[in-house]
Amino acid sequence: MRSRISIALFLLPIGLLFLYLTVGRYKVGFQGVVGALVGSHDLPPTARAVVLKVRLPRGLEAAVVGADLALAGALFQGMFRNPLVDSRILGVSAGAAFGAALAILWGLPWYLVDAVAFAFGLGAVWLVLFLSRRFGGSILVLVISGVLVGSLFSALLGLIKYVADPLGVLPAITYWLLGGLSGARWSDMALLLPLSLLGGGVLFLSRWRVNLLSLDEREALSLGVNVRRCRAGYVLLGTLLVAAAVSKAGIIGWVGLITPHAARALVGPDHARVIPASAALGASFLLLLDAIARGSMRTEIPLGVLTGIIGVPVFLLLFMRLLQGRGGWG
Repeated sequence: MRSRISIALFLLPIGLLFLYLTVGRYKVGFQGVVGALVGSHDLPPTARAVVLKVRLPRGLEAAVVGADLALAGALFQGMFRNPLVDSRILGVSAGAAFGAALAILWGLPWYLVDAVAFAFGLGAVWLVLFLSRRFGGSILVLVISGVLVGSLFSALLGLIKYVADPLGVLPAITYWLLGGLSGARWSDMALLLPLSLLGGGVLFLSRWRVNLLSLDEREALSLGVNVRRCRAGYVLLGTLLVAAAVSKAGIIGWVGLITPHAARALVGPDHARVIPASAALGASFLLLLDAIARGSMRTEIPLGVLTGIIGVPVFLLLFMRLLQGRGGWG
């Protein structure tokens, strides 16, 4: 049964990508999409350009970004032994947002905005790890350090928004912070794909270790796992995935929270299965949402808005179920 579920999860984002390529204001049917992909000369040049130069790079970017956020969410939930944790817990998103806003304020070109956002995302987590090691290195200290660093960068972001030109710079910063893939192009994949394959590949090959980190620290030590070193390595791995996604798509929340729960419901709690299932569901989830974002209204809906509309009720449901399972507030 689980093998069938695994095959279905593998095929789901591929099927949704084909569906995604047919959605948009310019109508291209399924046969037209197939014709564009195989290089048919019977297809109008405009339809071929829409599929190959606009929708396909955007669809692939949506799938990769969704998979990255879901992988990081599954990793952090297992590592911190908390089902309500997602990729924002370590301040990565806040650091990347500050970096992007700073680059926009300086008037840098968009490819440098992505690079500065990525660098500040990594820098934020380096600061979190430094503070955590300085004050003991426990999970509690790591999480508190992440909250503090995230709050610091959020405050600095507020300062940048306050001093930014309200007619030109501020709208650009706000648009980036809302999240979206409207500027996706093939050149984006040159950086996003290698980073995602590196982070996702290493995590996939060592996914069984996440089960050990989800144990009590003394139990993991008794099994020969250097918990602090292993935890720091996985934090950097998750940060690489989140920073790569955020630098290209802006702040897209809730994907890393929702999809790992759906993966565990389908394949069980073993992270050897949860991690690849989360990647498939994350890619599928963001493909579906981006198709809605660009096809449901005349103006495109920011992805961060859509994920918030869906994510908040789901988070509330998960939180209430967690409280019920633990017997309430007491």
